[in-house]
Amino acid sequence: MLGTDQAILMPDEEFRLLRDIVYAHSGLYFEDNAKYLLEKRLGRRLIAHQLKSYREYYQFLKFNRKREQELEEIMDLLTTNETYFFREAYQLSAFSDEILPELCKRKQKAGQPQRLRIWSAGCSTGEEPYTIAMLLLEQHCLKGWQLEIIGTDISQRVLQQARRGVYSRSSFRMTDDYYLLKYFEPQDGGFRVNDQVRKLVAISHLNLQDHSRMAMLGSFDLIFCRNVIIYFDQSAKKRVVESFHGVLQDGGFLLLGHSESLMNITTLFTLRHFKNDMVYQKPGIVMDGGLS
Repeated sequence: MLGTDQAILMPDEEFRLLRDIVYAHSGLYFEDNAKYLLEKRLGRRLIAHQLKSYREYYQFLKFNRKREQELEEIMDLLTTNETYFFREAYQLSAFSDEILPELCKRKQKAGQPQRLRIWSAGCSTGEEPYTIAMLLLEQHCLKGWQLEIIGTDISQRVLQQARRGVYSRSSFRMTDDYYLLKYFEPQDGGFRVNDQVRKLVAISHLNLQDHSRMAMLGSFDLIFCRNVIIYFDQSAKKRVVESFHGVLQDGGFLLLGHSESLMNITTLFTLRHFKNDMVYQKPGIVMDGGLS
C-alpha cells in the first residue's frame, strides 16, 4: 500500500485524460499549468484505492461500477467553497433596496400570485441562501408571500454543512449583530440558523452541467450564481448561462460575482444599472417606458 508521504507523479497524458473526465462531468476546466493541483488533490484518491498510477485511476473512473460515487468525491476535493454571510454587500443592497421592491410592485401590478422563487446556484456551505432568506424576511412588501429559496451545489460535503446550518465565527465576518441576534441561536460553540430562516430554504445536490435536472427545478424570479462560472471554460459557461435563461421568468434577474461577466458569452441578458450595482436581467416584460 502506498504511504501518505509518497508522491505519485502524474504524466502529461494522464493529466489530459483526467482533466477531460472532470470537465465532462462538471464543466470545471484545468489549464495545463494547473496539473500540479490535480496531481496533489487526486493523489489522495490513489492512496484511498491503493492504486499505483494515474493510469489505473483513469481506468477506475472510466469503468468501475463506483465511478459516479468517485466523481462526487473528486468534486469535494476540487471545488473551492470559501464563503460567508452577507458576501458582496453592495450587490445585496441592490437586491434588497431595488430589485425586490421592483419585483413586488411588478407582480402586484400584473395581478400575479404573491410568490417568489430564488435559486442559489453553487450555494456551498449555505451562507448565501440563508442570507437571502434573512433579507426576504426583512422586506415589508413580502409579508404574507409564499417564499422559496433553492440552494444547490455539486459537492455533497458542503451540502451536509448547509443542511446542518451551524456556523463558526469566521462565517460572520460581514454580519451585523442585528441579524446574528435575530436569526441565529447558539449551538455547539457556534451559531445555528433558526427555524424561521431554515423553513424558507431547501438544499439539494445539483451538477450545473446536468441541464435536464436544472430544467426540472421549475421557474425562478431570480438566480444567484456568484463566483461559480469563473471555474468553467467558455463553452461550459455558455451552456450554464443559457440554462439559467431557460428557467428564469421574463424580467427575472441573474446575479453573478463581482469579477464575472457575460461579455463574449451570450447576449440573452441585458445589463441593468441600479444605484448599488449592475446586474443581468432576462428581457421580455413591459415596464413603464418600454420593453425590458
